[in-house]
Amino acid sequence: MATYREAGVDIDRGDEFVHRIGSLVQKTFRPEVIGGLGGFGGLFRFPAERYQEPILVSGTDGVGTKVKIATMMGKHDSIGIDLVAMCVNDIIVSGAEPLFFLDYLATGRLDVSVAEAVVSGIVEGCQQAECALIGGETAEMPSCYPPGEYDIAGFAVGVVERAKMLGQERVVPGDVLIGVGSTGLHSNGYSLARRVCFQDQGWSHETIMPELSGSIGEALLAPTRIYVKLVKALLTEDYLHGIAHITGGGLTGNVPRILAEHCQAVIDRTQWVPLPLFSVLQDAGHIERGEMYRVFNMGIGLVLVCSPEYSTPVLDVITQQGLPGFLIGEIRQRASGAVPLVYAD
Repeated sequence: MATYREAGVDIDRGDEFVHRIGSLVQKTFRPEVIGGLGGFGGLFRFPAERYQEPILVSGTDGVGTKVKIATMMGKHDSIGIDLVAMCVNDIIVSGAEPLFFLDYLATGRLDVSVAEAVVSGIVEGCQQAECALIGGETAEMPSCYPPGEYDIAGFAVGVVERAKMLGQERVVPGDVLIGVGSTGLHSNGYSLARRVCFQDQGWSHETIMPELSGSIGEALLAPTRIYVKLVKALLTEDYLHGIAHITGGGLTGNVPRILAEHCQAVIDRTQWVPLPLFSVLQDAGHIERGEMYRVFNMGIGLVLVCSPEYSTPVLDVITQQGLPGFLIGEIRQRASGAVPLVYAD
């Protein structure tokens, strides 16, 4: 007699996983959360009384082939932080407050201990982002994923008052650009980084590099920085006109996303020093400078746009949050036919 377990899917193992993560998930609950895990949908009472014209902002993302680094190192408790970060950092650029988060984990065979470690990272990320983890899905698909491999995706929902939304309409020539430091690659460019490190150079994740103060694996697995608390602090003073989250596409591809057609961003790359990991990758892979800035964040995880008179208070808030900040450029009038971003150096 054929059974689901013989086909590669163990329902009992899935039930054990849900039971084990219950107390973890509850740590993220906000007062608006209704009920707990186990329902067909996560319930969240929207705080409509706090807004005059609320706009819901949603985002979804994954962590790409960074999961390969986690699997290679047998360390799965930070990849969940990356997952939350990639979603909430996307929705805060509009000025939105993240409200709740959902996750999806797909694997060939559910390893309860690995999955629990992944969820512990998601919980940590949600706590950093001050949003609730209200649901998720775990799928065993033995014909789709090799043994020991998995993939994760996340979904975040936030809210912003329409009158306080940030974006193209508020960014104007004369504004300045302030970069906020990243922790490393965050969750982008790993297909290139993995090729350079493990295929071209033949390094292992345990290869020690003095310039990285540790192994290449540890540097690559550094969790993505979550900028929610910083942005919330800045929004209380209405300092900002726009924000760019530097994800896939680097500075070159992401800063133009917040510019109207009459605006051009001018970035001075001499105003900060990228983390050593970027030099290691560029030298080892003989990667052209333009490609580096188009693939990686180059040490800048977030770009803030504000009026010049607010640059000092914005940098002060960044410092108070314990983060590195740099005045990296300005917004100018864009001539007809000109590119939206140029580097001044």
